[in-house]
Amino acid sequence: MTRAAGRFVVLAVTGSIAVYKMVELARRLVQSGATVQVVMTKSAAEFVTPLTFQALTHRPVEIEMFSMQDERAAGHVAMGRQADVVVVAPATAHVLARLAHGFSDDLVATTVLATSAPVIVAPAMETHMWQNAATQANVAALRARGVRVIDPETGPLASGDIGPGRLATLERIEAAIEDALGGSEGLAGRSVVVTAGPTLEAIDPVRFISNRSSGKMGYAIAAAARDAGADVILITGPTALIPPAGVRTFAVESADDMKDAILAQLPRADVVIMAAAVADYRPIERATKKMKKKDLGNEMRLRLVENPDLLSAIVATRRPGTIVIGFKAETGDATAEAGRMLRDKKLDLVVANDVADPRSAFGSDDDEVAFVSADGIERLPLLKKTEVARRLVEKLTERLAR
Repeated sequence: MTRAAGRFVVLAVTGSIAVYKMVELARRLVQSGATVQVVMTKSAAEFVTPLTFQALTHRPVEIEMFSMQDERAAGHVAMGRQADVVVVAPATAHVLARLAHGFSDDLVATTVLATSAPVIVAPAMETHMWQNAATQANVAALRARGVRVIDPETGPLASGDIGPGRLATLERIEAAIEDALGGSEGLAGRSVVVTAGPTLEAIDPVRFISNRSSGKMGYAIAAAARDAGADVILITGPTALIPPAGVRTFAVESADDMKDAILAQLPRADVVIMAAAVADYRPIERATKKMKKKDLGNEMRLRLVENPDLLSAIVATRRPGTIVIGFKAETGDATAEAGRMLRDKKLDLVVANDVADPRSAFGSDDDEVAFVSADGIERLPLLKKTEVARRLVEKLTERLAR
């Protein structure tokens, strides 16, 4: 790790069996030149003694909010204010809930509340606890506030089960720390427009044509671009997601709505990333009242017309130098189709993925994509969509630097 040198890292350790892995993380951070302040919950100290961390970091470990060894006034918030990054790992389901709801009843929660530095959370828990709707709602709330959540791995757990919930690898946590400490340089001063989700084409007031896009990829890209310092405008079709904090968001419904919203932002855009799944067709006629089954009979026939080609409209009207990135979701050879799309639409880059693969289908948290550009094809392994977004932003930053 290079960016950690000379930085103040608060490592907040909570009560999971995975706490033993944080001993190695603390050692690596110290070796990289960071000042590491460990904060532990009482339950974490039942797994690993504070003395272990103190021996590695050469600093007293803080546990009790009102018996801190920090001599400064308001010592219970001083660490959060001094931190360059706060890492909560492993984060239990209980801790996620307390952080999501803004509790300040112990030193870990208070430190997170008091900091303006990037916060990284690496959950670890039993599979059913991780998948529980309450936990997922807490994670979504934290992400919406800009907290960087490193999704757990799938693998053997302390309970004996095998499934999602295993603490992310140290390499992934280190990469997140490096990214957070990198600051907002890559896209600083740039305006990035991101589209996300499906479009909805009305048949009548209660029926519509749409697709299975969840919007997760577009929202992840918007958050990654924001973290890289960009001024991000998210134009989103109907989704169940919470827009990332610090991102200007415009909710739209139809392809025509999305086109109008994009063109309104285009004169100021340095980059347009079209992650939305825009419906190819819309009904020629939209009924103003709900169509009755008794009037339709056994068949309902729709006459459809092609929707406007948003990518072509953007490329035709963009100002010189604006980068346009498209997405190509296919149920076959997505890379070949992405190559044709790159040439035909005159795009700068196309992200190709095969949605027939259940691991990276619409709505999943993972994706296996290829970046297709004039430079060639770069295939990525199966990754979390948040990681795909981060790598896309890295590639974008390199292109803009050229």
